[in-house]
Amino acid sequence: MIVVMKAHSNNEEIQHVLKFLQNHGLSGHLSQGVERTVIGVLGQTSNAGLPSGIGGITPGLEDSLEGLPGVDNVLRVSKPYKLASREFHPENTTVEVPVACVDGGSVTIGGKDVVMMAGPCTVETETQLMTAAEAVRKAGAVILRGGAFKPSTSPYGFRGLGEKGLQLLAKARNEFGMAVITEVMTPSDVAMVCEYADILQIGTRNMQNYMLLDEIGRTNKPVVLKRGMSATIEEWLLAAEYVLSQGNKNVILCERGIRTFEKATRNTMDISAIPVAKTLSHLPIISDPSQGTGHRHLVGPMTLASIAAGTDALLIEVHPNPDEALKDGAQSLTIQQFNELMPQAQAVAHAIGRDFITR
Repeated sequence: MIVVMKAHSNNEEIQHVLKFLQNHGLSGHLSQGVERTVIGVLGQTSNAGLPSGIGGITPGLEDSLEGLPGVDNVLRVSKPYKLASREFHPENTTVEVPVACVDGGSVTIGGKDVVMMAGPCTVETETQLMTAAEAVRKAGAVILRGGAFKPSTSPYGFRGLGEKGLQLLAKARNEFGMAVITEVMTPSDVAMVCEYADILQIGTRNMQNYMLLDEIGRTNKPVVLKRGMSATIEEWLLAAEYVLSQGNKNVILCERGIRTFEKATRNTMDISAIPVAKTLSHLPIISDPSQGTGHRHLVGPMTLASIAAGTDALLIEVHPNPDEALKDGAQSLTIQQFNELMPQAQAVAHAIGRDFITR
């Protein structure tokens, strides 16, 4: 349920609605647009454990809400994800990320311009990271990706340098002025990763790690939520709802390929998920064509397709020597390949009326 306030409703009327909801055992989440304020109503269940009404809302409550001062109308939200739904929040959400190397000191994800995030899949050594960071920055990337903690299908695979990797990422940020995105895997590591990272990443294997989602939701850090490898779009948006419901509004969706019967690629890159997610949700969405395909020769075409489909940013793996990478070398671009891709990506962005933030 959402309460749509009148165009000229004042703060006293808004607070009165919130207090009314609180008195009925409900909570209200504000979404203030340019013209109107919308209040999302989250219902609770009865003591018997059964819903007290549709969506947990007491019957007759809608009429009472519509009679309050400043209320225009009350609408049912048809989606199970309330806070992530475009019904609740019609205007696009944008996420601000501090980036020292660009004019103004920050970039907006979800706005008109596209943002490039690039770097090695995994932080291996200081030389490897610094070489990659310098190269991608010169080519136009403004956010550095790199894993300090890496999930691995096999327990014998390289699982990252841990806090030492985070320290190296922070050093690269200081050297090149880029923001840092890195994965956090457990609730107990969230506070530590927040000390080093500008954007927290939730990997595909942790999309439904609800304790991790809750913990990240209690922070104010921007978070990139990767789609689970076997998740539907609805399940993906419900995972985002966990983070949003804890108060963190800086959620960015990431399409990274899904598991299908096809074996020609590591995953099946679901480009259609980009416009679908934008239709269903107000959250920004980015694309990871490296994980999405598993093959470096496919990263370029999927990057260009993602831009055309409306992605707000790209997350691309670049390694100084992919053939010697400790993790996912087959899907990592060489520095030369990344240098060749950036002008092509900018050309596609220009063709649809967008640009890349590079400085």
